[in-house]
Amino acid sequence: MPGDVPNDQGLTYLESVEATVAPFGGKWLAQGPATVVEGTWSGAVVLMEFPSREAADTWYNSPEYQAILPLRTKNSISDLILIDQLPEGFTVKGFAQDVRRAIAGA
Repeated sequence: MPGDVPNDQGLTYLESVEATVAPFGGKWLAQGPATVVEGTWSGAVVLMEFPSREAADTWYNSPEYQAILPLRTKNSISDLILIDQLPEGFTVKGFAQDVRRAIAGA
């Protein structure tokens, strides 16, 4: 679809972003359109990993990334979130039990 093709500034961002990520140990785990099986997601996904939250924060706030950030934000509709890795021993069942305890204590 023509509307999905990045413009020149968007392509410049894509051509430049890897060089800003590498010094902080970041790497791409997935990128591209998603297959929606529930809901109404209408875009593509980029999933990245950094060695730590500190590394991700430092990359995001680095002068090198901040210099190209407007190329993305002014030329695409996107959301960027940072999330920490799961704690050792995490289970979804344990998470649910923690939520139940929090509700009971409220």
